[in-house]
Amino acid sequence: MLIDRDSPERADVQELLAGHLADMYATSPPESVHALDPAALAGPEISFWTARADSRLLGCAALKRLAPGDGEIKSMRTAEWARGWGVASALLRHLVAEARAGGYRRLYLETGSQEFFAPARRLYERHGFAACPPFAGYVPDPNSVFMTLGLDAG
Repeated sequence: MLIDRDSPERADVQELLAGHLADMYATSPPESVHALDPAALAGPEISFWTARADSRLLGCAALKRLAPGDGEIKSMRTAEWARGWGVASALLRHLVAEARAGGYRRLYLETGSQEFFAPARRLYERHGFAACPPFAGYVPDPNSVFMTLGLDAG
């Protein structure tokens, strides 16, 4: 598996992200969907990576710069056929390493509170993320779980 910077506007990535957005809207009310589309993920404040095997897309993840020293994980997604292969863990470890190397002190994320998102919440908890209050303009929402990870310890 190779994780590298990529463009969210590549055709295969757009297809993966379309599935991501479709799942978000199928499981959460529209006002609780915070997933970004490919154009937003190509913005200057966002770094975007994909995981590939033999050039086949396994998954993607993004890191959005918030305040100085703070970042937000966005659009973590694994292709359905590659689930259970450790793609999400590899992407998450990569994002944390990139954030540390970039001088970030803290990472945040928002995910859903519904049962559909339970595997994502377990993934984040296994990697040290803990529940936190809303951040960066988010508001309390029964459909959202907010999590954070301090990076100072290395």
